[in-house]
This record gives sequence, C-alpha cells and structure tokens, in this order.
Amino acid sequence: MHAQSPIKRRASRQIHVGNVPVGGDAPIAVQSMTNTDTLDVAATVAQIQQLEKAGADIVRVSVPDMDAAEAFGKIKRLSNVPLVADIHFDYKIALRVAELGVDCLRINPGNIGREDRVKAVVNAAREHGIPIRIGVNAGSLEKDLQKKYGEPTPAALVESAMRHIDYLDRLDFQDFKVSVKASDVFMAVAAYRDLATRIEQPLHLGITEAGGLRSGTVKSSIGLGMLLMDGIGDTIRVSLAADPVEEIKVGYDMLKSLKLRAKGINFIACPSCSRQNFDVIDTMNQLEERLDDVMTPLNVSVIGCVVNGPGEAKETDIGLTGGSPANLVYIDGKPASKLRNDHLVDDLERLIRDKVREKQQQEDNTIARSV
Repeated sequence: MHAQSPIKRRASRQIHVGNVPVGGDAPIAVQSMTNTDTLDVAATVAQIQQLEKAGADIVRVSVPDMDAAEAFGKIKRLSNVPLVADIHFDYKIALRVAELGVDCLRINPGNIGREDRVKAVVNAAREHGIPIRIGVNAGSLEKDLQKKYGEPTPAALVESAMRHIDYLDRLDFQDFKVSVKASDVFMAVAAYRDLATRIEQPLHLGITEAGGLRSGTVKSSIGLGMLLMDGIGDTIRVSLAADPVEEIKVGYDMLKSLKLRAKGINFIACPSCSRQNFDVIDTMNQLEERLDDVMTPLNVSVIGCVVNGPGEAKETDIGLTGGSPANLVYIDGKPASKLRNDHLVDDLERLIRDKVREKQQQEDNTIARSV
C-alpha cells in the first residue's frame, strides 16, 4: 500500500508556474479552471480559494477581454495559488496580464494570429519571467492544417504544436509547456505519445471537453491513465462539466491510484453485499464528506465483513472490518479497538483525525530536525 509507483516518468525540463515546479522531478501538478465571470472579482476569488482548499496546485482563469484583464489583476492580488491566464484571439490581453503579475500565459497559437503577435507575447513573458503554455486543441486547429488533414488527427495536433515550438526555439525561449488536447481519447493519447518523443519541455495533460461528472471522469481516467502509465505528463487538468472542485478531487484520486501523488485520504472500500455488518455505502459517503479537508496522506480501509477486511486492514494506517456484535478497528495493521454501529462514523472519524494529527506531528518533527 505504501510502495513506490513502478512508473518511470519521462525526463523533462523543469519550469515554474509561480512557486510550483512543473516537470523534472517535481510531483505532477493538479490544476483546474474557474467558471465564474472573471469580471466578478469576489466570486472568482472565492472559487479560487475553494479550489486551493481542495488541493489545487495551479488555477487557470479565462481572460476574454481587456476589462477581464483588469479584473484579473485584482484577482491575482487576492489569491495565494499560482494563476494561469487563459487567452484567445487578442494578444494584447496577454501583454496586459503579464504586467499585472500573471504566473503563466496560456495561448492557443491557432487563434492568436501572426508570428509578430506571438513574438510580442514571448518578449513580455521573457521580460517578466513568465512561462507559456502552448495549448493546441482539436477544436481550434489552424485553417491550413484543417485543410491539409481534412479533420483533426494526432498528426495535425502535433504539427500545430511543433510549428509554434519551432518558433519559440527561434526566439530562444524555452520556458514553456505544451498540451495537445482532443475530446477523442485515442486522438489525444496518440498525439501526446508522439509529442513526448520530440521535445524536452513538460507536458500538460487533458482530455478536453470530456463530459459530465461521471462520463468525463471515466473518459479522462482512461485517457490520462494510459499516458501516466507511460510516464508521460507533468501537470494535469481533468475537464468536467461539473463543479471545478470535482476536477481536483478526480485528478488527485487518479494520481493516488497510480501512486504518483499522495495527498489526502486514500480510501479502500468494498462495494458491500449481504455479508456486511454495517452500511458500507452510507459510512463511506459520510466519511468522504466529513474528511474532505484532510490533506495529509493516509490509507484507510472500510470493509463490511471479515472475508477481506482483516487482510486490507493490515496494509493500511487505519482499517475497519465489519464484525458481530462489534466491528474491529486496526491501527497500523494491528487490532486496536472495537466499534459498534450506533456511533460508527463519529468514532471512526475521531480515530482518523487522531492519526492525521500524529502523522502531521511526525512530519513537523522531521522537518524541524533537518533545519
């Protein structure tokens, strides 16, 4: 349960988005995007704070016009997490948010326009020490590539990306990351695999416009999972037609399942059956909601009966195994106490939070000794 991931990650150049390293040996960063009106500064800042609380490493904000650019400046001053400005069509917006302290510029070269405009953005990024994300999307390829390929294809996505990467190379600008997103899993995976062999810069992974909470989670998990298993990917965004906070939760669950990130509680829970000695589903729903604020890595197993319960519990920090007349709790793999169903969730939450405090204290002591 605590073993290192067997995945060997692709070697990549490291850049920094604010104080968050992306690429190299840095943990895979998880990000989301606000869906508030950027002109509503209070609402946008509130959502950024919610995303930060959920564990977001980076947050992207759409900046569609100059009024939004001015609002972005206010939002940036009120935010702690690094912010990426999402910019389309008007390169002057990128120049303005660079002056206002943006941490990264996301541009789609397919709609930014002439090379001199891209050059102006690059010069501003260089002057202010800001990285760029080249964001290629199957839905907004350049017209000549649409004509050449007839439809979006992996080769078209990669050609679009390389066209603009080559231009940044000519400008001697290397602090960038790249995405080649498509809503089709096979197209996106093929494009990322190809691009990963061509450049050293970090890759931003995503299956764009993946769908709603359930369907989008499934599609993203399959596509991003394939790439992550290949060792490809330095930062991810799970695109869902849902509350952006869910994107962060799904992203971390994805990375936790591959042992690539450890943040928050990793629950191991049975699907329940007639052997269960307590209501597993209700217990899990309550625990996930109550412990949503916990960021300390912890493995917790919740198993309804004795068939698999003891085995799972011996491999976790805290394990609950259904039993009669009382359920058995394991701590650090050893039987510790028994809990009855009357106050099961309350008692289990207390034990988990006690363990979280213990682990956090151990971590603090380790840091203090190393200083």
